[in-house]
Parts: sequence; structure tokens; C-alpha cells
Amino acid sequence: MLRKSLFSVSAIRNFQLLNQRWVASFSTQFTPDIDSSKITVERTKKPKPKSPKEKLVFGKEFSDHMLEIDWERNKGWTAPRIIPYQDLQISPASSALHYGLQCFEGMKAYIDNDNKIRMFRPDSNMQRLNSSMNRLDLPEFNGGEFLKCIQQLLREDKDWIPKGMGYSLYIRPTAIATQPSLGVGPSNHAKLYVICSPVGPYYPEGFKPVKLLADPHHVRAWPGGTGNYKVGGNYAPTIQVQRAAAKRGYNQIMWLFGPDHHVTEVGTMNQFFFWKRRDGKKELITPPLDGTILPGVTRSAILDLTRSWKEFEVSERAFTIHEVIEAINENRLLESFGAGTAAIVSPVEGFEFGNKYYKVPLDMSDSAKQAGPLTARLADTIMGIQYGKIPHPWSVVVEEKPKK
Repeated sequence: MLRKSLFSVSAIRNFQLLNQRWVASFSTQFTPDIDSSKITVERTKKPKPKSPKEKLVFGKEFSDHMLEIDWERNKGWTAPRIIPYQDLQISPASSALHYGLQCFEGMKAYIDNDNKIRMFRPDSNMQRLNSSMNRLDLPEFNGGEFLKCIQQLLREDKDWIPKGMGYSLYIRPTAIATQPSLGVGPSNHAKLYVICSPVGPYYPEGFKPVKLLADPHHVRAWPGGTGNYKVGGNYAPTIQVQRAAAKRGYNQIMWLFGPDHHVTEVGTMNQFFFWKRRDGKKELITPPLDGTILPGVTRSAILDLTRSWKEFEVSERAFTIHEVIEAINENRLLESFGAGTAAIVSPVEGFEFGNKYYKVPLDMSDSAKQAGPLTARLADTIMGIQYGKIPHPWSVVVEEKPKK
């Protein structure tokens, strides 16, 4: 009698589960592209405690909610969903876990003096994410509609955006292939999701210049590869190299390429040098977007700003570590920095190449300063734009209510 009763309970539960899945399969509506007007919001019933902003550690704490949108080939996109932050439920056979079919973005939201949410050039992140999706044969999407969904997530979690210069909410849009089967090939299923993490200033006590190891033995990217896309496969192979450099006292790797040792990137940032050429003209130089360089949003902003100033030459061209060393030896190098979303700019104080350390000037007029005048000016200008202190079309205000 007991066995029969248990069997009945088990059978009922299985029937209920199958019925729920059957109903869900028919109730799920798909659209050809992401449609922000169909977004749904499920607010958390258990809000998380927030750490004091002074104790925030990058990427360790996450806001209450996340955004999730699924895609199926021949069907399209599901309605966007804002749900409580939670673990993903995907098959252990998902192709993202086995073949690296995943890409992501890094962007931020800020609170200005009027308590309004601002974003910095978010359209550029949408374009770059679409580019990465295309490279992995994942579905492209309407960037404007996806951005509207992200902005709604920011409205829901506005109280997670810490206030003050240097404080922000880091936004991580991510795409993964969720094809629940093994085998290298295009995925028929994908998930686009967004999580957010409150962060503090990259340099809470002022600039802290970095030392680099210019490594000729390991390569970050190569022509025809994926160096110009923000895919996970670009980052995993760099971790062991970075860790080895840290054991030798260096903060980052200066990535080189080819027999002539062309400079490419620094760590996960774009690399810039500011020097005097032999003809006496000052030049800000960074490697060109030749397929091995990530088209950084901050990189683009720096190039646009400095060209608008019309104070010195601004160049995107290939150059070698040997040209940099010549500039140092001839006292022509003025300063150097990396550029990226997290730090904006990160001053470089020196690098090792060929078992020799080369010192890079910070501020040639004031040895006490920890960043050169151009590095500091760019940081102040871009941050001023991000927080709305300097009016600029790059700073996008997130309206309190979505526009219909």
C-alpha cells in the first residue's frame, strides 16, 4: 500500500513537471529580433546587503537583478527578462563550455550630481558585441533595443550604483552558446545576459604607475585570429603568462608580435606612447586596428579627443619595441600609458625587454607626480564627460522612465 502511494506521488510530480514544460513551450513567444517593449521584470524578494563603497573590490559583489534573453535558430529571441540575480541553468554539454563560443563586453554606469544615471558611449559597446557575436557565428541583434533593456536593468538597480567620482556600476553583457550537444559547429541556441557589479576607483589613492614585462615569447593575438574581438579565448591563455610576470615583480605584460617585436597591447588594455620624433614634433602613437588589436572604446575616445585638441600628431601605425627603446635612449620618450574601461588610463613607469629594464618618464617637470601631464589630462577629461561635468554627446543620460 505504501509503495503504491509513493508511486502515485512520484507519478503526479512527474506529470506536473511535464505539464509545466509543455505549457512553457507553447507560451514562450519569439520575435525576429530583441524587442525591449516586451520586457518583463521579476523583482527580488530578498535584496542583498551592500558593502560600504570604500570597501568595494572589482567583480566580487553583484547587484540584485540580471537581464536574460534566449535565442533559438529558426525561432528568434524570447522576451527580455529582468530577474533576481541567480545561477544560470544550462546543459553541461553546452558548446560555450566546450568550444569557447562566448563573448562579452565591459561598460559602466555613473551617477551624476543631479542623481541621474549616465552611460559612456554605450552604442560603441553594442557595436563591438555584435561584431564578436558575428565572429563566433552567434546571432546578431538590434543594439538599440538591447541597450534599452540594459537601461531598464539600471533603473531597477539604481541604488546599486555608488555615488562619487571614480565610483560606478560595472556592466557585463555576455553571450554564450547553449547548444545542448557535443560537436564543433554553429550553435542553434544562445543566451544573452547582463550582470552588474558596483566598483570603486581604479586608483583610490591617486595614480599608481605600472611596470611591464615586454614578452617576446608569448603572443596575445595574430593576423586572422580573434584579437580584435572580445571573446573569452583571447584572455584564458594570458593568465599563466601574467602570473609568471607578477612573480618577477611586474604588473602587466607588454604584448609583442613578430620577428621585429611590434608593440600590440598591454595586459588587457590598449597601449599608447607619447614622444618626440627625431624631427622635433610631438606624437601620440598607438598600434593600428590591424586585426590583432581590440578596438577599445576608451582608445577611440582618446584618439578623438587628442585629434580635436590639435596640439600634436596623433598616429595609428605599427611600431616596434626597438623604436621605443631608441626614444628612451635619446631622451625623446615623454610618457606612456595603457587605456581601458576599468582604469581609463594607467601610467607606465618602465618595462623589461631582453633582460634589461628601461625606465619610462612619468612627469619630466615634476618627479613627485605619478602620471604624466597628458595621462592626467586624459583621465580628468574622460572622467568629467562620464559624470556629466563636461557636456558631451558621449555621455548618455538614462531617463527615469523609458521612452515609448
